Amino acid sequence: MNNTTNTQVTSFSVTKKLVFSAMAIALALITSYLKVIDMPMGGSVTLMSMLFITLIGYWFGPGYGLLCGVAYGCLQFFIDPYMLSIPQVICDYPLAFGALGLSGFFRNKKYGLQIGYIAGVLGRYFFAILSGILFFAVYAEGSGMSPLVYSLSYNGAYLGAEAIITLIVISLPPVTKGLQNVKKQAIQE
Repeated sequence: MNNTTNTQVTSFSVTKKLVFSAMAIALALITSYLKVIDMPMGGSVTLMSMLFITLIGYWFGPGYGLLCGVAYGCLQFFIDPYMLSIPQVICDYPLAFGALGLSGFFRNKKYGLQIGYIAGVLGRYFFAILSGILFFAVYAEGSGMSPLVYSLSYNGAYLGAEAIITLIVISLPPVTKGLQNVKKQAIQE
């Protein structure tokens, strides 16, 4: 191949990744409004909204996954902001949602989507716990729990519920086959 052909293939590949990433962000945003459970102090169980961001990491690697997650987190903040301070916004939005891109580290593993999804959700959970301890500890006072225990249980309730639902769905054979077909289309040059 000559340099012009290499440049065209690379440009096509980057454009295709951007298009798939934009679609994933749009689907994540739409499904984030389809709430099964809406928690009283933030957070919700949605119809698998975190899956779409983790798919980008799983398909294209951690770099694209993290970037896509950060972009999604910023979009979530702009659409439905909750701000106590700049550090809280950074922790709750770009870092928490960006962590979903950790799925990319498992893209070439057996059961990589499931393992990557769990890694991404655990990353988001870490930042939700951190935010709960640092910025929302006042909610723990009325419960009689320490801020750590309160944050672990509160955030674990909604993130864990959505993770279990999503893992069950993506482990169903027809869904697994469908996601494999979409992955082939996404990564095909």
